[in-house]
Amino acid sequence: MKCTACNQGTLNPSFIDGLFRAHTCSNCGGDWILIEDYAAWRERHPDYEFANNIQFQEEQVLDNKHAILCPVSGTIMRKFKISAHNSHRVDYSSKIGGLWLDKGEWELLSREGLAGSLNALVTDAWQRKIREDSAKEHFSDIYSDRFGDDVYNKIKEIRAWLQAQPHKADLRAYLMAEDPYSARR
Repeated sequence: MKCTACNQGTLNPSFIDGLFRAHTCSNCGGDWILIEDYAAWRERHPDYEFANNIQFQEEQVLDNKHAILCPVSGTIMRKFKISAHNSHRVDYSSKIGGLWLDKGEWELLSREGLAGSLNALVTDAWQRKIREDSAKEHFSDIYSDRFGDDVYNKIKEIRAWLQAQPHKADLRAYLMAEDPYSARR
């Protein structure tokens, strides 16, 4: 197979970390993985612990920003985020069930503790969770900027305490009332 990421190399049979089958580009070093190969290997090795203390330089990780074609079907592959706090995306061919990892992305997934969840990365549930986590981080940044870190941390403590109270609605009403001791609204 010809590499569709760099359009120069060929995809040669290989193994990711000597564990499961892949095809590695002779030019760019990217890896083509069939999810079924990965899932079958995981099924046979359920107790295997992937290393997540991988040491590498972030600049060693390539992340192609352009759309690439599936090396098997020739269709455009979809990009999937790997986590809310990392901008890297992996390319997935839903038609074939194949995943393209740019050079260094396997090490990145391992460092992020995601190597054991490779097949989950491309699910709707995983991507929905990433969107929810991203939104939470975004709002947290807004609140932190608006209130300042000390005030934001204190109000989060108060909010957690309030949420745990059995009469939280009454407590909120008390806090929001202009004069909680008046009969006027």
